[in-house]
Amino acid sequence: MQPTTPPSVAMQHHPTTTREFAMRFTSTPRGARLARRLVSHRLHEWGHPYDSTVNETLTVIAAELTANAVVHGHVPGRDFHLRLTAAPSGLLHIEVSDTRTERRPVRVPGPPVHADADSGRGLVLVDALATGWDVAPRPGAPGKAVWAELTVTGL
Repeated sequence: MQPTTPPSVAMQHHPTTTREFAMRFTSTPRGARLARRLVSHRLHEWGHPYDSTVNETLTVIAAELTANAVVHGHVPGRDFHLRLTAAPSGLLHIEVSDTRTERRPVRVPGPPVHADADSGRGLVLVDALATGWDVAPRPGAPGKAVWAELTVTGL
């Protein structure tokens, strides 16, 4: 008799449908921290263990995008929204949207701010780690959505 892999474990490693996690968070440092932790947890559940490169990379990207939503996209009384999807092709997509329309991130070539500065490196990290990223109008509501993608090979 040959051992069989339980269906739930087999699905984690070879998904046949797109998976999605979406949630609204308070626009506070605590909300950003919770969003980052839940992204890592969800990736772990989807077959990318906590200590894997994929989980660590996308968690850093999530941390930067959610921190930016709190710092630069905060509107009093408004939350930010996070959506994470995993396609069977290996494409992981994260999108963080907020209601602040006028403060859109800009791609700046070259090094970030002064080497001793405490901030200004977030999108430089996202640019270095992600397969691609951009900003777009928020679908169906005022504001913007900043998204990043990571292509996972070898699934």
